[in-house]
Amino acid sequence: MTFDHLAQEDFQRARSKAFWNRIVGWLMGEQTDLLPLDAVKAHLPVQGQHDLGLQAVPIRQIVGSESRYRDFDRAFLPRQTHTRDRWVTIDRLHYQQVELPPVSLYKIGDIYFVRDGNHRVSVARERGQEFVDAYVTELATPVPLTPDTDLHSLILEQERAIFLQQTGLDRIRPDADVRLTLPGQYAKLAEHIQVHRWFLGQERGGDVPYEEAVASWYDHVYLPLVQIIREHQILNEFPGRTEADLYLWIIEHSWYLREAGGEIPMEQAATDFARAYSRRLLTKLKNLLRRAARKR
Repeated sequence: MTFDHLAQEDFQRARSKAFWNRIVGWLMGEQTDLLPLDAVKAHLPVQGQHDLGLQAVPIRQIVGSESRYRDFDRAFLPRQTHTRDRWVTIDRLHYQQVELPPVSLYKIGDIYFVRDGNHRVSVARERGQEFVDAYVTELATPVPLTPDTDLHSLILEQERAIFLQQTGLDRIRPDADVRLTLPGQYAKLAEHIQVHRWFLGQERGGDVPYEEAVASWYDHVYLPLVQIIREHQILNEFPGRTEADLYLWIIEHSWYLREAGGEIPMEQAATDFARAYSRRLLTKLKNLLRRAARKR
């Protein structure tokens, strides 16, 4: 069997692994995409860069790419057929024991992004290499990144940092652990605080200090609903979500019910939300699993 034939088989095996990685990630809700460098930089305050020279870099810490993030998955398995020729050529050179030049990487925190050499990283990882020689340029940023970081989480952390900086909630109520799982929702929490501040001002006939409004919102609006969520164990019906997620969803659900039929107690809105939507989620999940099974 020729080296070219072996390399072709290697590529086909790697492509198959990439396919099943995507299926499993889809079913389990796990992130399998490479991080795009431009998107990460758009959400991080990059404070400069400097050359780190030639280093041996752990391949498992390379989780993103500057330009080829759609061609490979998080394990650097090839997703696209147009990568075949280049991938096979590099794999064949490995069989022939030809020494390849170092790749070029960007480093942010504890993770790396491929600047040049995506196919070389892919082949090396598929062949079981633990390290790859690379010329490394470090991008300085105050936000810590790890190999488990995904862009979704990155955006959430940035939005949470902005929310905490804006509201001071972590300083005003140090025990508060308000976390959301969907981008764009922290701005809604900030709006809730502003609305609560306005109502307090109407009740008192004057302006209410912002920090006082934050404390009042947390103590008298957010926590009482969270207590209902805990007492009725509603979070158990929504795996992967948080109390803050349910707080927002139940508030919005209560507004809908109020428009449809008048004022209702918040506890009723919470239990009605759980009854109405958790069953729909379970039904959707069953349908997804059935479709996946048929495709196999």
